[in-house]
Amino acid sequence: MINKVGKNTNRQARQARTRKKVAGTAQRPRLNVYRSLNNIYAQIIDDVAGVTIASASSLEAEVKGQFAHTGNKLAAKAVGELIAKRAIEKGVQVVVFDRAGYLYHGRVKELADGAREAGLEF
Repeated sequence: MINKVGKNTNRQARQARTRKKVAGTAQRPRLNVYRSLNNIYAQIIDDVAGVTIASASSLEAEVKGQFAHTGNKLAAKAVGELIAKRAIEKGVQVVVFDRAGYLYHGRVKELADGAREAGLEF
């Protein structure tokens, strides 16, 4: 059997290395990003309590209704703004950004920029 190593396997290894060092607390939760081919997802997580404080994705009606395709930078920016709005409603102002092994480029960068513009600090 051949062991295939691809882009996603390498990304998961980078993510595992990062998660050893990055953890969200109640004072500074973790903003996690997951990017698929057609959508983008964001969660704000308190790792100490094991609780997801807020979440947003491009599958939600607020975002999906605005765009014909949800796997692009415009949708990612809208998800960033939405997650920031929900976090601020829950009393979270400052987060640590967990890009989950993805390059800080394209949709991941747009999500981060949208969240910053909407008021999150990281």
